[in-house]
Amino acid sequence: MNETIVLLRNTSSDKNEDTNEFYQRFKDTLNQSNLTKPVSLVRALDLGIYHKGNAIRIYPEDIVYTNITDDDIKRIITTTLKQGKILKDLKITSKVKQVRIVLRNCGRIDPENIEEYKMREGYKGLKNALNGSAKQTIEELQKSKLRGRGGGGFPTWRKWTFAQQQEADQKFVICNADEGDPGAYMDRSLLEGDPHSVLEGIIIAGYAIGASKGLFYIRAEYPLAIKRVNHAIEEAKKQGFLGKNILGSSFSFDVEVRLGAGAFVCGEETALIASLEGKRGTPRPRPPYPSVSGLWGKPTVINNVETLANIPYILTHGGSHYATMGTEDSSGTKVFAVTGKVHHSGLVEVPMGTTLRQIVFDICGGLPIGRQIKAVQTGGPSGGVIPEKYLDTPVEYGTLQKLGSIMGSGGMIVIDDQDCVVDLAKFYLKFCVDESCGKCAPCRLGGYQMLRILEKITQGNASDEDLEKLSSISKAMSRASLCGLGQTAPNPVVSTMKYFLSEYADHIQNHHCAAGVCKSLMNYEIIQENCRRCGVCQRVCPANAITGDRDHGYRIDLTKCTKCGSCYEACKFDAIGRD
Repeated sequence: MNETIVLLRNTSSDKNEDTNEFYQRFKDTLNQSNLTKPVSLVRALDLGIYHKGNAIRIYPEDIVYTNITDDDIKRIITTTLKQGKILKDLKITSKVKQVRIVLRNCGRIDPENIEEYKMREGYKGLKNALNGSAKQTIEELQKSKLRGRGGGGFPTWRKWTFAQQQEADQKFVICNADEGDPGAYMDRSLLEGDPHSVLEGIIIAGYAIGASKGLFYIRAEYPLAIKRVNHAIEEAKKQGFLGKNILGSSFSFDVEVRLGAGAFVCGEETALIASLEGKRGTPRPRPPYPSVSGLWGKPTVINNVETLANIPYILTHGGSHYATMGTEDSSGTKVFAVTGKVHHSGLVEVPMGTTLRQIVFDICGGLPIGRQIKAVQTGGPSGGVIPEKYLDTPVEYGTLQKLGSIMGSGGMIVIDDQDCVVDLAKFYLKFCVDESCGKCAPCRLGGYQMLRILEKITQGNASDEDLEKLSSISKAMSRASLCGLGQTAPNPVVSTMKYFLSEYADHIQNHHCAAGVCKSLMNYEIIQENCRRCGVCQRVCPANAITGDRDHGYRIDLTKCTKCGSCYEACKFDAIGRD
């Protein structure tokens, strides 16, 4: 049986040279090994594993090795490929099995080779759709119960139905790849690792609603994704999956790529449409919704990358089969970009209904030794903070909303006991304030006023009345803002006030940050009985705020101290106290 080895150079670089070099070293060593069974090598950029050095995945056993050095290559070939034994020092294990539907091809095929995509049921879903009617395609989607993965969770079949029912001389399908959440990289990885699955999803959507044109709206910061999507489009055209009379049918459809300038608000449907039309990316009131009047006033379906990647699978295996995964309210799987204080950050794809605790501890390896989990933040800048006591909550649309958070596009950040939730809320609110288009007053003014109050709290200048103001402004923004950015921007503040009100009170009443993050509330002192008079603290202080000598001891001049914490980090004898 053939074994496919997928190689990945796990760096943040978009360049592919490192992967090619690792591939060549592995290939050269493999050619000298005289294996009796065939081994196929495939280059890929995504295995769902990051910051873990060179990595490979071996199929069909699905063994993942990370942090591979040149010395390990020969060990892998002789021990695992030849003898079938596991190298435990390189292997990543997980107690919970991921279910890769969206990421089914990432790391298993060459994303620039359409033939490898076709060998794994590629374009079979499109063929099945073309063998039936547009109505049957939407009915299959309805059976699947697929909900949009861009954040809103609106039933995909219903959105398509609205567009399909409109009478128009032209309709459009848009792939929203304007991924802007801090720490999120689901769409980027999918477009880089399996562009054809998303492209096939767009084509099927075009057939279902009667569109003739599709567009990828990709932020310009994703050069490799842009390159691979354009390459996929050209390959699809050559093989008859795009263009006139696709696969001999009466359906004609073309796709092109448009670049976004990186405005977070353009992730909102109507702002994205305005950007495509060459206007300033600002939202407009709805209705009419894009499915009725969208790009250039024509019926338009907008789905995000992950939603579209599900479509070929559903049309290949059937909507009823897809609906067996997940929960009654939230079918299928969800991809999360897990970052923060976990051992194994990366892309995780699990069935809906998997608990937060399973994702953090069973899949991502939990927290570093000595750290205690405080909360998990889901949904990006618009999401909420879920405390540790609710980690056994199943991940689905309804349950997260009840806790004051959202699914969002799939960002998930793990927070530990050394994180300050007030500072975290301030960070996300500042992001939303910076990214607000400024069109509506509730978002433009409300967000700024909330940010000023949070700054007062972290600087020790706030009062209890400021908490009431935060609550009041949050409600006004949620109710009156024009688009989802302003409506959900208060979520991190509201959720942290709900679950961690004592931390806010500690900042306001005691001028104290227990996590030691808010520098304005920190005071450093030298504990004389612990001090060894080594002088390290004085040497590392960038503000020359530490005076004294070995004979007379050392003191911190608080009028000069910038509260950078350098002395605290440098002292090995617990002689620097902070409060």
